[in-house]
Amino acid sequence: MISKKDLDSLVMRFETSGFIKDDPIQFLHKFKSKQDIELAGFISSLFAYGNRKMFIKKLEDLFSRTDNDIANYIKNGNFKNLKGIEYRFAKDYDIIPIFNILHSLYTESKGLEELFKYAYKKLQESDENERGESYDHFLQTVVDYFYAKAPKEARQGFYHMIPNPKNGGAMKRMNMFLRWMVRKSEVDIGIWKFMKPENLYIPLDVHVARISRQMGLLERKSNDYKAVVELTNSLRRYSPDDPIKYDFAMFAFGVELNKEKAGV
Repeated sequence: MISKKDLDSLVMRFETSGFIKDDPIQFLHKFKSKQDIELAGFISSLFAYGNRKMFIKKLEDLFSRTDNDIANYIKNGNFKNLKGIEYRFAKDYDIIPIFNILHSLYTESKGLEELFKYAYKKLQESDENERGESYDHFLQTVVDYFYAKAPKEARQGFYHMIPNPKNGGAMKRMNMFLRWMVRKSEVDIGIWKFMKPENLYIPLDVHVARISRQMGLLERKSNDYKAVVELTNSLRRYSPDDPIKYDFAMFAFGVELNKEKAGV
């Protein structure tokens, strides 16, 4: 198994401002107000799957349609200029309803922070004692809000962008969004204070899963929610207060190894 010293050295190497320019977190760093940042983060996380260059290009297109004034764009509620936008599984009839729901959220409440804070409070009040066992219930509360307001004609693309924790998936993109919002570092924004970095779970993707198995940190073969819990608990042994700081190290190191194998 990899040592704490080796993992920490990878963090020092990869968790730097240079990471931002090639990552979807770049869009959060373009804004200053809390609502702009959290909306930019949530929307960016929805599209963060598939080819990295492709979804970043798609996000550039999307934010340009909002005139890079995302909070006011959501609050105004006029999303006609999103007609025709699509990305892989998601078409405009999948994407526009999400924007409509965000409009309702910011009209009826203080927005995403209030929704996630409410969901996290429910988690804290739960009777389940084993760490991780009820964390997916926290995410479920957030997802259920969107599902309750989804149009009856909502299709696969909508549910792929906002997946159901009940299906046992890794919930990588939502965990990544929470990392952005809760951790404070040279890369992560850390503007939400209702939960601590120690309570976060790893945004598990194929790169992180592969390299974590090679490092001896993960035994489970499936890249699912149980693997998320197992890997996060392994990382807590190295850094109880901030286990998800190793996400950068494993992701970037995994990508680097793949490039070496491909001769790039």
